[in-house]
Amino acid sequence: MQNDEPETTDGPSSAVPQPVASAALVLVSTPLGNLKDFSVRAVETLGGVDAILCEDTRTSAVLLRAHGVRTRLVALHEHNEESRIAGLVGAMLGGARYALISDAGTPLVSDPGFRLVRAAIAAGLGVGGVPGPNAAVLALTLSGLPPLPFMVLGFLAPKSGPRRAELARLRALEAAGLRATLIFYEAPHRLAAFCAEAAEIFGERPAAVCRELTKFYEEVRRGSLPELAAHYAEHAARGEITVVIGPAEDEPASAEGLEAALAAALGQMSLKDAVNAVSTATGLARKLVYSAALEINQKLVK
Repeated sequence: MQNDEPETTDGPSSAVPQPVASAALVLVSTPLGNLKDFSVRAVETLGGVDAILCEDTRTSAVLLRAHGVRTRLVALHEHNEESRIAGLVGAMLGGARYALISDAGTPLVSDPGFRLVRAAIAAGLGVGGVPGPNAAVLALTLSGLPPLPFMVLGFLAPKSGPRRAELARLRALEAAGLRATLIFYEAPHRLAAFCAEAAEIFGERPAAVCRELTKFYEEVRRGSLPELAAHYAEHAARGEITVVIGPAEDEPASAEGLEAALAAALGQMSLKDAVNAVSTATGLARKLVYSAALEINQKLVK
């Protein structure tokens, strides 16, 4: 087990520098809702950088005030991330150090920052992290559903048609052999529709809706997908929501299931990537999947 404490010999001055201490960009996890869920190391890290990159300066200011952090906040969100990357990377190459946080939870998981991290790595800059809260993992552990393996899908498409298509692709992968607990984020006004569509596609699958995790009104409602769909059709949900759906039962990977999974994958990616994705998801031999993919690809071309 890794020790977070720095190694020491005879005194404080001999502490060995940790990766975060020298990283140009540090990803710092923040509380999901309860401001007490913030580590000492996270507070120290945010207090020692030149600026903190955040989604919403107003939201982050509340957290920083609660912990006495006075570091300057800089907005970095989905609408301005691309335009700010060059300037931020240039500043880091010149010696500046930044921390990146999201409004809640672990940065980059359904939040901005991935493009900046990739650019920093490409520029040879050090990227470190301070772990902490994550809604997907907490919901998984509270759901009572199999914890491993799991897949975090984040937010699906907001409109019903594309969302159904994404759920159908997942079901096709399951028919071809995928076995994993599925984790989604969803907006409260779309929860009822999401549960109804999931029930239609996945059937009588056990699931859990986790709402307002770590907050005063935290709620975990467990049941089958049809039961949850019926409940939220009558009771409007509020707050931040994570949906956990149990894995499919073991069933032989059928030729039809493999074909459906490959057809869905080939519609989104190259032949090579589709074969790799389906082979990994199903555990089937790559040669078998590649052969089936060639046949399907020829049909699609015709």
